[in-house]
Amino acid sequence: MKYLLFIGDGIADNSVPELGGKTPIEYAATPTIDALAAKGILGSVKNCPDSLPAGSDTAILSIFGCDPLKYYTGRAPLEAAATGIKLKNGDIAYRCNMVCYEDGDMPFEEKRILSHSAGSIEGDASDAIIKALFADSEFAAAAEKAGMVVYPASSFRHIAVQSGAKAAGMKLIPPHDHLGEVIGSLLPSGSANAETLLSLMKLAHEKLEQLPINAQRRTQGKMPANGIWFWAEGTAVELPSFPENFGKMGGVVSAVPLCHGIAALAGLERVFVEGATGELETNYEGKVAAVIETLEKYDFAALHVEAPDECTHNGDTPGKIKAIENLDSRCMAPLVKAFDERGWDYRILFLSDHKTLTATRGHDGEPVPFLLYDSTVDTRLGLPYSEKNGSLGASYPSGAESCMKLLFGL
Repeated sequence: MKYLLFIGDGIADNSVPELGGKTPIEYAATPTIDALAAKGILGSVKNCPDSLPAGSDTAILSIFGCDPLKYYTGRAPLEAAATGIKLKNGDIAYRCNMVCYEDGDMPFEEKRILSHSAGSIEGDASDAIIKALFADSEFAAAAEKAGMVVYPASSFRHIAVQSGAKAAGMKLIPPHDHLGEVIGSLLPSGSANAETLLSLMKLAHEKLEQLPINAQRRTQGKMPANGIWFWAEGTAVELPSFPENFGKMGGVVSAVPLCHGIAALAGLERVFVEGATGELETNYEGKVAAVIETLEKYDFAALHVEAPDECTHNGDTPGKIKAIENLDSRCMAPLVKAFDERGWDYRILFLSDHKTLTATRGHDGEPVPFLLYDSTVDTRLGLPYSEKNGSLGASYPSGAESCMKLLFGL
C-alpha cells in the first residue's frame, strides 16, 4: 500500500457572496477530487488548537502528528530547520518578511501594509534587497548591536536569528492577517526587545525606500519591497520521529520552508522541486513527478501546495479558484493516473490545513473538510468534496490525534 498526504493550503473557506453563496471549493471545477470523494470518506478535522494562532505552522504540525500544544515554539524555528540553520540556546528565530508599505509622508506608524510578500516578490530580487539592507553600514551596525543576522531564503520569507535577547513579553503579529490596515497597533510591542525590533523595522523602511532596486520595481509597475516585518518568533525545537511513530519513511514535496523544516525535524526526506514557487504559477508537473519518485522509494509521500493560501491573502478570488482547480487537474488527476498505471493499492488523505477566508484575507482555525480515499474500497458515498459535505461526516477535534491515523488506518 502507498500513502499520500495532500495538503491544499488554505483551500477551505466560508461562503462567498460574489460566488453565489458558494465556497471557492464548491465553485471550482474539481472532477477528480469529487470522483474520489464519491467513493471515499468525508469528514472534518480541527488542526489549529484554539489557544494557538491559526496558521500553517500549528496546522501542519498537527497533520503530521505533532501536537502543537507540546511542540510549537514558533514558526521561524521550523523554517530555519529547512535550511539547516542550527539554533543555540538563547537564540530567537524570526520570520523576516519583505513587505510593502503604502507611500506617503505620514509617520511610519500611520502607514498601511499593502502586501505581506512585497507583491509576491521574485526570489532573486528579494535576496538582493535583504543583502543590500544588511550591508548598509548604518543598518548593519544596528543589527549587530541587536545581535541579529539574516539568512536569505530566495523568496519573501527570510529568516533572522537574534542571539542574547529575550522573547518573553513580546507581541509580534502576522502581517498577512492585517493587509490594508494601519500598522501602528500591529508593530512589535510588549518588551524592550520588541522596541529593538521596531527600531530595526523603522530604519529598514528608511533605507529600503532609497534603494535603486525598489525604484526599478516601481518603474516596472511592481510593488517595492520597502520594509521588513519580524514575526513568528521561536526558540529551538525538537519533533518526534515520524518513522518511529508511524512505521513509515517518506518524503515531503513542497515549495515552502515550513514543510521542509517539519520534514527535517521529524526524520523525513525534504524533496525540492525546481521552479516550485509557492505561488499560483508553480511547477505542478515537477511536484507530481517528485511525489511519484518518492513513492517509488518509500511507502509515504506528502504533497503541499501553497498557491490557494497566497491567492487568498492577495485578495485574488479568481486566483484561488484557479489554484484549487490546478490541484485537481494538474496534481490529483495525473497522480491517480500514475498510481493506477503502476498497479499500486493506495490511500490518499486530502485536506486543507486551515481555512483562509476570502472575506478577511486571513486565517481561521475552524474545522476543515478532509477526504480519505482507499483504492481498494468503494464506499458509494456519492458526495463531492466540500466544507458542507465534510461537516456531515465524522468530526475530529484534534488533527494531531487523527490525521495520520486516518491515512495509515491505525
